[in-house]
Amino acid sequence: MRFGPVRTAEALGAILAHSLDGATMRIRKGTVLTDAHLAELAAAGHDPVTVALLAVDDLDENRAAAQLGAALVPEGSLHLRVTPASTGRVNIVATRAGVVGIAAETINAVNAVSPMITVATLAPLTRVAVDTLIATIKVISFGVPRADLDRACQAASGQPVTLHPPRLNSATLIETTTDRTIPNPKGRRALATRLARLGVTLSERVVVSHDADAIAAALHDAPGDLALILTASATSDVADTAPTGVMQAGGRLIHYGMPVDPGNLLFIAQLGEKPVIGLPGCARSPALNGADWVLERVICGLPVGPAEIAAMGVGGLLKEMPSRPLPRRPITAR
Repeated sequence: MRFGPVRTAEALGAILAHSLDGATMRIRKGTVLTDAHLAELAAAGHDPVTVALLAVDDLDENRAAAQLGAALVPEGSLHLRVTPASTGRVNIVATRAGVVGIAAETINAVNAVSPMITVATLAPLTRVAVDTLIATIKVISFGVPRADLDRACQAASGQPVTLHPPRLNSATLIETTTDRTIPNPKGRRALATRLARLGVTLSERVVVSHDADAIAAALHDAPGDLALILTASATSDVADTAPTGVMQAGGRLIHYGMPVDPGNLLFIAQLGEKPVIGLPGCARSPALNGADWVLERVICGLPVGPAEIAAMGVGGLLKEMPSRPLPRRPITAR
């Protein structure tokens, strides 16, 4: 592609590089110039004009972006929509709620082909709603060599952008109390909101005494695909009340503790086919915490075990909450 000023009379078929006011109309950047456009520009005194001239082996920005979009999201891909190309841009959009899958190495390989061919995505495992923008493809120049685009499309193979939809539909929240009073409902409300984002409904309220036998009995009776435990007193050890209750019910503990703050005191277990998540106290707040990441992935059928939880540490230092009982450091007013 050649880029630069040319005499207006010689710019037929070229791509206008910058928007200009003609004699009677505005001609937008990216317009393929016709005789009528040239007459408008000449009448307005624009000579020369800055344009892009594609070589015979170049693809224009829209065709290039559309072809790369088709390579990243092949025909038949579920839960994703690719928008038509415009100004060298194509967007990839979610058609339902879920968790995003991004093959980072593949996206990096596409972006390494040419600085004029770019793909930007959300972070891997981001939760999204319907119509959320997941990725955007932008061809920066007005055209790119066909060979570069072919290399980028080849690098994009293997469907590196996916959406994992919810696999679970319903959950039970077991709350415990140490003094027979009903816990403040704000924790349940916060959990109900989190679950609703992924279309999961919460069963009738379950409140039991803070002891292992009561938790075990509640787990046996808990309806739904997922059991959540929110204890009156934080879980401080694998032998504490809630994990013991899970094991007394016949379950097995998968992992306790996570390198995400807030959210350290979470545990995950399994009772038959049902996942069980012991929630940290910060789950009572609607603010983002480690429980969000675990909940979202479990609901969408993604593996969550010791290795996956250990990998959450990088980026796991989340925003401090003023309501935190023991803040990492004093929060000063600005």
